[in-house]
Amino acid sequence: MASGETRDPDVMVRYVLSPDGEVVADVFGKLPGRGVWVSADEASLRKAVKTGGFARGLKAKVKPDADALMVQTRDGLRRQMLRHLTMARKAGRLAFGEVGVREAAARGDVALRIEASDGADKGRGKLRTLSLATARELDRPDPLAIGAFSAAEIGEALGREPVVHAAILFGPVVAQIKQAAQRLAGFTPLIPADWPDAKHEPSWPDRKGPE
Repeated sequence: MASGETRDPDVMVRYVLSPDGEVVADVFGKLPGRGVWVSADEASLRKAVKTGGFARGLKAKVKPDADALMVQTRDGLRRQMLRHLTMARKAGRLAFGEVGVREAAARGDVALRIEASDGADKGRGKLRTLSLATARELDRPDPLAIGAFSAAEIGEALGREPVVHAAILFGPVVAQIKQAAQRLAGFTPLIPADWPDAKHEPSWPDRKGPE
């Protein structure tokens, strides 16, 4: 809606009108009614608000508060990502704890690394080095990292005490989690800028979908 381009829904967020006439982010794709799609990044969302895109797209006299809608969208995407971690654990496709992740990395089973934003650099660096070395030896993709959540948030999603290190293992869940992470990246960094070792983390690919 902000750019007028045709894009993949996986890199966009759908918005609908609530029963009381408020614009809400349909992050989980389950809300009924007429919807509009906006690229999953803060700049596109603010542009859609500024140019009256929601009023045109929803055919209603609405102009949401850009800051409030941005926060609502970001928080919804964060909840979605944490729910994916819960589902991965239930599906047996998640390792956690330094020992568990190290063992998975040594086997070459790590597809994605989940690192607490408030975790120590040393432990994170050791697991990154091992997972990258094993992946490259086995000719597998570099395991990307997600560092958008605190140890307490990760632990809560996994039904545990605070968890600093976790890993998504190869399997059907990986594609969904990558899609969710790339949408979240438009509203919050996946790799915290204050990590001293941030430059050593493999870069996430461009989030832009097919034209």
